[in-house]
Amino acid sequence: MSDLRDLYQEVILDHNKNPRNFRVIEDADRAKEGHNPLCGDNVTVYLKMKDGVIDDISFQGSGCAISKSSASLMTSALRGKSEADAEKVFDAFHRMVTGETLSDDDHALLGKLEVLEGVREFPARVKCASLAWHTTHAALAEIDEPVSTE
Repeated sequence: MSDLRDLYQEVILDHNKNPRNFRVIEDADRAKEGHNPLCGDNVTVYLKMKDGVIDDISFQGSGCAISKSSASLMTSALRGKSEADAEKVFDAFHRMVTGETLSDDDHALLGKLEVLEGVREFPARVKCASLAWHTTHAALAEIDEPVSTE
C-alpha cells in the first residue's frame, strides 16, 4: 500500500508542478471563478462547448498542491465529455473525496482521478480538492453566484 501511496503522491506533485490545461481560453463560452477562503485558493475555469460537449476546458489560478493538481486532473478527465457525463464524474468525485462508498460504475468513471482519494482522510483538504470541481459544476449550470467552498 505504501508504494501505491507514493505513486499517488508523485502524480499529485507532477500535476502541481506541471499542470495540464493551465491557460486561458480566449473564446470560452463559459468562465467561472471560484475561491476557497479557508486556504486562499483561487481558480477560474474556462469552458468551450460544442453541441453539449466540453470541447475544451482549462483553468488559471493559484493555490495549494491539492487544489492545482485536482484542477489539472479534472480538466484532463472532462475534456470530450457531455455535460451529463461531466456531472456524473463530478458526483462520483464528490462521493470519493467525502468518503462515501463507491460503486463499480464510480470507479470506472473516476479512473486516474482516484489518485486524490486520500484527500478524504484530511477533511480540511477536501475543499481544496473540490474547488475546481464546484466551479466547473457552476459554469456548466450557468449559475451566476460566486463559487466559494466556505
